Amino acid sequence: MWAPRQRHCERQRRNPDEAAAAGPKSGLLPYGRNDGEGGALVFAYVAPPMNAKAKQRAWSQTAPAPATTPAAPTPAPLVAPVGALRFAVEPGHSGERLDRYLGHAANERRLALSRTRLKAMIEAGEVRVDGAVQRDGAFKLSEGAAIAFEAPQAQASAVAGEAMRLAILFEDAHLLVLDKPAGLVVHPAPGHANGTLVNALIAHCGASLSGIGGVKRPGIVHRLDKDTSGLLAVAKTDAAHQGLSALFADHGRTGSLVREYRALVWGEPPGKSGVIEAPLGRHPRNREKMAVVREERGRHALTHWRLEERLGPASLIACRLETGRTHQIRVHLAHIGHPLLGDSTYGAGFKTKAAQLSGPARAALETLGRQALHAARLEFEHPVTGEALKFESALPADLRMLAAALRL
Repeated sequence: MWAPRQRHCERQRRNPDEAAAAGPKSGLLPYGRNDGEGGALVFAYVAPPMNAKAKQRAWSQTAPAPATTPAAPTPAPLVAPVGALRFAVEPGHSGERLDRYLGHAANERRLALSRTRLKAMIEAGEVRVDGAVQRDGAFKLSEGAAIAFEAPQAQASAVAGEAMRLAILFEDAHLLVLDKPAGLVVHPAPGHANGTLVNALIAHCGASLSGIGGVKRPGIVHRLDKDTSGLLAVAKTDAAHQGLSALFADHGRTGSLVREYRALVWGEPPGKSGVIEAPLGRHPRNREKMAVVREERGRHALTHWRLEERLGPASLIACRLETGRTHQIRVHLAHIGHPLLGDSTYGAGFKTKAAQLSGPARAALETLGRQALHAARLEFEHPVTGEALKFESALPADLRMLAAALRL
């Protein structure tokens, strides 16, 4: 499946000090991991433009397989708090802050109460300690202190619901999974105050939304760009939201999450699979874009890729994220010289390559009007019921049409 090809060479067997001594022109950052005894260190290439040899290395170098560790015990699912809640401060917790204690105590009972929500309740005067209202989260507790409050009621969302047709693949009382079409904005924002996925979900879910962070709204734990299509999981309750948030924050490194994207890219990547590892941050001149930057200015980002089909001047690849940075796949692929077809933000320099396409392929690309990226596979363990959920989404019609035209 995702077993990467290992490549060993003396040039890669460099420690971080040697990489630092080589200087910025070497293209190597002074950090990496070792693939065991005699194995290759994995470095990120961050100094564009890249020559052909650097491009080859960036595609074909692979990250070491993670060490096998015993699986951590699966915690009990979270449950929604109901009615009057009472806690007695146990021995050993004397002197602890009120907000921190409640966070730990709620987690031990597996109550779906985030620390942010608990802090808001304290500041609103909804929490009593030994019968007195306590609004200070830093209040130091004494052993045996009695803490009491009512389970919070969710407030109505300020976002209006709008009826839209949605492709719902799965739905229960806790969450749903849908297939988002390209062109649909996920969250309301300046310029998109309505007509978003959140508007549609509020109308669709109605009274079944029990509250995310105290507000009756859908919990979006991972995002797809407006012009990216595919699978999206949405929480309907605080319990599901916290569980999904933990899964997606882990990105499948230790948990059950699997996310796979399919993309049409310019060019023919060498080999069958590999890893792109390069830190991402805001573009130094265009703050609306992301870019590969030096380690101290960005966040670690790692993308696995696998070649699925060569299509003349383009290729169909699959991508799996080990981190979840904004525009990660788009920036990483552009960085190593194979941007997404149709990506006007990160692949603008490849517009002239359209002339290499056949007439049908050129027409299909012009009709596409978006980046050729689709969230095709999503697997995770249900955060409340423990059920194993698996979903797949075929390429939508516009990407199928483009792929078919490229095969001509």
